[in-house]
Amino acid sequence: MHTQPHLHFTSLEQIIQRIFETRCITRLDQQQFMSMVRSAGAIAPQDQALINRVFDALRHGRLKVTD
Repeated sequence: MHTQPHLHFTSLEQIIQRIFETRCITRLDQQQFMSMVRSAGAIAPQDQALINRVFDALRHGRLKVTD
């Protein structure tokens, strides 16, 4: 059985939690977030759901992008 590797789940989850608590994403958050996504290779479904949550919130204006 082949399993997909998880991103650094705790770190990814912490970043996303901070993003939603503040309702904004900073450049640092963005850099950390994208670095994790790029380095992950295959992304597990649980991690993809977290990533989609951020992108959906950005698309719908529920998050503010700040410097």
